[in-house]
Amino acid sequence: MFRSKAEQKVADAGFDPARLPPGQYLTEKWPVLHAGNVPETDLATWDFKVVGEVENPVTLGWDELKALPASEVTIDIHCVTRWSRFDTGFRGVSWATLAELVKPKPSGRFVVAHAEQGFTANVPIAALEDEQSLIAYEADGEPLTPEHGWPLRLVIPSRYFWKSAKWLRGLELVPSDQPGFWERYGYHNDADYWKEERYEF
Repeated sequence: MFRSKAEQKVADAGFDPARLPPGQYLTEKWPVLHAGNVPETDLATWDFKVVGEVENPVTLGWDELKALPASEVTIDIHCVTRWSRFDTGFRGVSWATLAELVKPKPSGRFVVAHAEQGFTANVPIAALEDEQSLIAYEADGEPLTPEHGWPLRLVIPSRYFWKSAKWLRGLELVPSDQPGFWERYGYHNDADYWKEERYEF
């Protein structure tokens, strides 16, 4: 017996229902959800920074970022609005690769992702160190579309997908947690989808 019609649908699609977190439903689509407008980006002037509690802060242009060793992951993504999309492929740069460049300090226990239009998202450093996390520029074998964060987005598969900030411009390592944009509007700080940590109250 399945817990819900949503789990039955997952099984009918040929997947293990255990992959579906509570309160979610499976979709093949990738809904577009974000605050504000899709920003315009000029790659000639665009850059990406890693700063804060690191020995060697870096600023990378687009070509410099793309020249770094690439990694690929295939993950399930889960939105706080209750949709889940299985087997989504991403390509980009792993935190392990960036960490070799910036040399994080032990005091960098949390990460603030800085994106266009002042958007921020926060996670513990352990979430970024997860081998399936990525600083991604491709999805499903193609460059990210502008609506999904082109040219760069964070991918944190262990959390609801609002933590995977679109239009990423930098990562800042900080000693103490700093709630991000959605957290300041009442979303749960931890965002563990297995625990249904959607909202703080």
